[in-house]
Amino acid sequence: MANIKSQIKRNRQNEAARQRNKAVRSELRTRIKRAEEATGEEAAELIRAAIKRIDEAAAKGILHRNNAARRTSRLAKKLNEL
Repeated sequence: MANIKSQIKRNRQNEAARQRNKAVRSELRTRIKRAEEATGEEAAELIRAAIKRIDEAAAKGILHRNNAARRTSRLAKKLNEL
């Protein structure tokens, strides 16, 4: 454990950010999985929602922009096949 006051605070901040990011990534995985498994009209809506969440995560820096672009591209490809 750090002895320096600023580092102790930084550790608390990092842990809070880690928990937030973990929750967002978990939600993304769930949304993507549900979108890929769905069929018909429901699938289109789920894919659009998943793409929106991926873009939001990239904007906040939770996902790298190229990673987000790749995931979005794969979902858009599936959406176009419908």
